Parts: sequence; structure tokens; C-alpha cells
Amino acid sequence: MNTMKALALTLLITLMHSPLFLSVTVSSSKPKVEVHEHTDAVLACEFRTEKDQNPRIEWKKKGMGVTFVYFNHKFTGQYASRAKMEGATLTFHSVSQKDSGEYRCEVTASEDHVSLGEATVTLNVLVPPHVPSCEVPSSVFVGSGLELQCKDKLSVPPATYRWYKDNKALTPSAEMQYSADTSKGTLEFRSVTKIDAGMYRCESSNSVGAPKSCVAQQLKVIDYPLNTTVLIAGAAAFLALILFCCICVCVCRRQGCCKKEKKMKSNKSYNPPPPPPIRNIKHYKQAHSFMI
Repeated sequence: MNTMKALALTLLITLMHSPLFLSVTVSSSKPKVEVHEHTDAVLACEFRTEKDQNPRIEWKKKGMGVTFVYFNHKFTGQYASRAKMEGATLTFHSVSQKDSGEYRCEVTASEDHVSLGEATVTLNVLVPPHVPSCEVPSSVFVGSGLELQCKDKLSVPPATYRWYKDNKALTPSAEMQYSADTSKGTLEFRSVTKIDAGMYRCESSNSVGAPKSCVAQQLKVIDYPLNTTVLIAGAAAFLALILFCCICVCVCRRQGCCKKEKKMKSNKSYNPPPPPPIRNIKHYKQAHSFMI
């Protein structure tokens, strides 16, 4: 029994001193960090080495490329004035949305069997709602379609939207002539009526801060004016009708329809007398002479 315990202890000591256990190891106690804008963010990184007591520590940010945050025992660029290191843990002061992203902590221990270890930390900076941009036309014609737009591009997580008319929240229903998309911020009218006129504003909100609203804008609904195009089309149709009638009259005259009717009317109103008979003068003289 004692022999078995001795063998187990020997094996455990051998495994603990093997490169598998004594290589550099790097980890993070909090791999995902969420903080509000303008607060501090702590990116934790813990490591353990086999032999090297002074390993090289680097922090990098991953994006389209790789950007050094901490290199050669100092911060680079914009991070120099608002970051600090404690061991391998990185702290940002007054973070903004631009600081969101994936960071990598790398520890290099050249004297260890496995000299490189790394851990990844994701930072998400939460941003409260901003005043949204609202697109409301000043006027629209009765019966036309209309879409109002509202957008807050800065809030994180993305904002949801709500429209108000005359300071009353609009709640779409089957009876209403409009529909609202709370994620896109649109308010769509299928056919505008006079009762849709009023003051419109949009409100953006998320879980981080208080809602924000744009300034209310006046929407007027007006009747359609007499369309000039319709007038021109009507005048053109009238002229075409007159031209068509003239062409019909000319064709009728060329085919003789009008002349024949006129001739028939003149025959009924006047009949000339027949010509007198032609007499033989010589015959008349002989007859007269015989009588004498």
C-alpha cells in the first residue's frame, strides 16, 4: 500500500514538473466586458510562467488589421494618455464607442517550454439614446402615400422608435390608415386624409439611458390643385374632335354626297317649260298662196 502511494506521489511530481504544466498560461477572468460610455473599462488578463520571471506583455486590438495598444512596455498613440497597466490587466479611462472591439492579451516567456500564451477580451461600450433625426414633409396632398422617417445611429444597443402626433403616442391598429416599424423608425400612411394633419415627432429609446425626442414638425394635408396636364389633354381632345369633323365633311363632299342632295332639292323647286315646236316656213307660204 505504501509502495502504491509512493509511486502515485512520484508520478504527480513528475507531471507537475513536465512542460505541459510549467509552460506559460494566459487567461482572463472576464472575457466579455460591457460598460457605459465615458466610464472606465477593465480588461483583465492573468498569466503564469514556468521559469521566466519577466515575460513580455503586449495588448493588441483586432479589426480590419491589428493595432498595438501596449507594446515594448508603453502605450501607443491615443491610448498613452488614458490607459494604465497593472500586471497584465489593462484599464481604459473614459471609453467611447470607438473603443468597442476585440482585444488580445499576449504574454511571451522566452525561457519557458511553450513561450507564448494569449487570451481574448471583448469590450462593448454602451451608448444611451441620442436625439434622432426626423424627416417630416411640410405638406402632402390628400390621398397620396407618405412615409415619415426617424433614425438614431449612435445608440448602443440600437434604439427602438415611437411616433407621436400632437404629443399623443400613435398606436397602429387594423382600423388605422398607417403602420409603424419600431426597429426602423418609419411611420407609413397608405392614403393621407385631412385628419392626419398635425405636429409629428419621434422618440428613440434603449436600455442604457433616458429616451430622446426630435423637435415636433408640422404636417399639412392639402387638396390637389386643378391639374394643368388634365386641362391641356382636354383641350387637345377637343381640337382633335373638331379636326375629325372637318375631315369627315371634306371626304363627304369629295364623294359627292352633299352635291347630289343639293341637286335633288333644286329639281323639286323649278321645272323649265318645254321648247316651242319648229315650223316649216315654205310649207306655210304655199298654203297661203293656194287660198288666195
